[in-house]
Amino acid sequence: MRMQVKSVAGFDSYNYHFKGISSFWGPVTSSHEWCEKNYTYSSYVAEFYNTISNVPCILLALIGLLSSLLQRFEKRFSVLHLSNMALALGSVMYHATLQHVQQQSDETPMVWEMLLYIYILYSPDWHYRSTMPTFLFLYGISFAVLHSIIRFDIGFKLHYIMLCLLCIPRMYKYYIHTQDIAAKRLAKFYFATLLIGGVCWLGDRFWCGRISRWPVNPQGHALWHVFMGFNSYFANTFLMFCRAQQREWNPKVVRFLGVLPYVKIDKRKRE
Repeated sequence: MRMQVKSVAGFDSYNYHFKGISSFWGPVTSSHEWCEKNYTYSSYVAEFYNTISNVPCILLALIGLLSSLLQRFEKRFSVLHLSNMALALGSVMYHATLQHVQQQSDETPMVWEMLLYIYILYSPDWHYRSTMPTFLFLYGISFAVLHSIIRFDIGFKLHYIMLCLLCIPRMYKYYIHTQDIAAKRLAKFYFATLLIGGVCWLGDRFWCGRISRWPVNPQGHALWHVFMGFNSYFANTFLMFCRAQQREWNPKVVRFLGVLPYVKIDKRKRE
């Protein structure tokens, strides 16, 4: 067994290479690593749990995409679900390789996704229809180019938080103007998964030195991925309900197999 010591977020963590297993991707070049031993199960996957924990997000986004396409929702929601899938796939590449380029494939879709949320949240009241999507598109492309040239760290986090904060007032406005109890429950699930996932992220990021001494690592960052997969699904479903109400499509929240909520619409009354 070989052991390599590295410093991550102010503490020493350990990469173990069992039975000759070593890094297929070479030295770590990403700006962040997480509280998980690298290459424990395969030479092709650096952080195993952080990689596979993106699967629920991909599956939930696929379910949302199928619901959007089959019921002929506006294309913006199909793009939104696809962006969730792209983000999860980028996260898979990042955590599997811990390479800088793959880290960008995780972080850039995060910004693109928030720009989509801003468009969906604010576009109903935007009088100049072509101006807003054009600006957001150019903003997203400019960020991607700049992000490929300059390594952001704290700047990226602050930028992402700013985009998230722009969404909160509008989400709250939609919540207080929604009378449907099942739809309001979606918004509550959205907030709860965000809160719990955030606690998992913070614990994994800042208390890894203590957590690594526990008998079992709870894999806080992997749990963050799972909770954020559900968070995105609940947010998308709630916004689909609100948009269907705006279009007078008689939406209602129903449950697939009695478990997973989705929005069912009836356009006939409108058409």
